[in-house]
Amino acid sequence: MKLAEALLMRTEYQNKLAELTRALDQNIKVQEGDKPALDPAALIAESLRLQDALAELIKQINRTNQTTVLDNGVNLANALVQRDTAAKKRSFLTGIIEKAGTRDYRLTRAEIKMLVTVSIPELQQQADRLAKEFREIDTAIQAKNWTTDIE
Repeated sequence: MKLAEALLMRTEYQNKLAELTRALDQNIKVQEGDKPALDPAALIAESLRLQDALAELIKQINRTNQTTVLDNGVNLANALVQRDTAAKKRSFLTGIIEKAGTRDYRLTRAEIKMLVTVSIPELQQQADRLAKEFREIDTAIQAKNWTTDIE
């Protein structure tokens, strides 16, 4: 199985666990005299089995991420950290840009005028560089995911 397939399977398992949890929530209590639509014991057993399968899959993914190296010499685990850090930094900067760009409306002349204390063009350039960094790392990761067999 390729790493990308394992990642898709991980998402499927996580979605299925969420579905089982919702089903269990709806069937864990019923009005006296009624029967649950689905067997809670079966839902619990399936959830526990699926959690074990998910844990094993995640272990395999993590081992593969540690041992698989991108063309630039960085292993997948570290590349994922770099990609996520670039995304978080970009989000942080765009949040500042949005706040700085929000107009302050004065109702009267007596109110205090607000001034922007950061350089929006500089922040935008940094955010753009981070977006490019994210795309480049993400592309390398995705390419490797489809060519790497899971351990």
